[in-house]
Amino acid sequence: KSENLIFIGNPGVGKTHLAISIGIEACKQGCRVLFINCHELLIRLRAAYEKGLLDRSLSRYSRYDLLIIDEIGYLPISHQEANLLFQLVNARYEKHSTIITSNSDLSAWVDIFQNPTVTAAILDRLVHHVHVVKITGKSYRLRGLK
Repeated sequence: KSENLIFIGNPGVGKTHLAISIGIEACKQGCRVLFINCHELLIRLRAAYEKGLLDRSLSRYSRYDLLIIDEIGYLPISHQEANLLFQLVNARYEKHSTIITSNSDLSAWVDIFQNPTVTAAILDRLVHHVHVVKITGKSYRLRGLK
């Protein structure tokens, strides 16, 4: 259905685990899937842009049936990187599904992308066909610590 999924919650509540699980199941069903950390994706897109290969790179990332972008918002995103991410989201819009994990509510994404216009454009395309799952609770990594 080319729908998107966004997992939002504190660190350690299982967002990445759930995204990977869905990705594995999609692979079992014959889908082309890529799991990538947001920071790594932005490094790759920026390098492609600087080498004049952005169109080729965007085409490659937009062909995956499911693209899982992990950890949006953990590291700052520059204006240029936000524009590159918008181009990728736009290229995938209504064609393929994207899963995103983030520790920030969607209303805080303007602070992450540092550009209200680009933030609105990214969110407009991502949330058009989206299921947002908010996960609450304490970190699984901190269980047993006192």
